[in-house]
Amino acid sequence: MLGACSSTPDFPPAPPLAASDDYSYIIGPGDSLNIIVSRNPELSMQVPVRPDGKLATPLVDELVAQGKNPQQLARELEQALGKYVRDPVVTVIVTGFVGPYSEQVRVVGQAAKPQFLPYKQKMTLLDVMIAVGGLTDFAAGNSATILRTSEGNKQYSVRLKDLINRGDISANVEMRPGDILIIPQSYF
Repeated sequence: MLGACSSTPDFPPAPPLAASDDYSYIIGPGDSLNIIVSRNPELSMQVPVRPDGKLATPLVDELVAQGKNPQQLARELEQALGKYVRDPVVTVIVTGFVGPYSEQVRVVGQAAKPQFLPYKQKMTLLDVMIAVGGLTDFAAGNSATILRTSEGNKQYSVRLKDLINRGDISANVEMRPGDILIIPQSYF
């Protein structure tokens, strides 16, 4: 009977490598952007991406930034500014990272500080656990799972207790944009 209380659904172990070499950062609401217009310092500025995913600059009332990489946004700004400035050259640098909700890594359950984290290339499970302050005393760390939204909500088992408490680095796996780390509560 005790065995039934502690059993969890069996999910395959998370693959150790998950990052893609062709990953490109996607701008999201809350990001801070440094927009530089070459030869036009009066048009260069630091702007936030509003909650609706848009930004405003001099001469450009509104432009959707969300869902684009910095290069795509720079080309669109060049096109919009081209109506007013001869051959504008625009560079967009992301200086404050939040990213779109679809790419944030979320940690729920028995983490010391459950939260979302901006995804970073080659981010690992250990990086995530350091950011959220580890496990609570009530966590069932080896029953944790990763819900991988990029693979149609496929779930993988991960061994957080082995990784954090025992230092078993073989339990460390790479995260993907949009992953949700679910840490259940231990019943005993």
